Amino acid sequence: MMGRHLRLRREEDFARLRREGRAYHHRLLTLSLTPNGLPHNRYGFITSKRLGKAVARNRVRRLLREVLRELHPQLEAGFDILVIARPPMVGQPLTNIARIVQQLIRQAGIVVERGQ
Repeated sequence: MMGRHLRLRREEDFARLRREGRAYHHRLLTLSLTPNGLPHNRYGFITSKRLGKAVARNRVRRLLREVLRELHPQLEAGFDILVIARPPMVGQPLTNIARIVQQLIRQAGIVVERGQ
């Protein structure tokens, strides 16, 4: 379970990410991030109605939260990270979503290399 203090909820935070964030794109999702000046990361998710009905949107959100919950300890701290799901993501298995999120996070360069 991802704690509430790790969630982006305020409209201003989402607006700042859209304005100042560096975006990384994939056919299934967009990952945007910007430094937040905090000792931890915060995560936000956008699942628009173009994805389908509430059941589909909620499932996509749950899968994304799970992927980021697992990746969280390996990420550099101090970023607001926004994940925007695109319609082709609906129905994708967790392994595909995890692979794509990891790929975009590596592109962003915020993975902490352990044991080096």
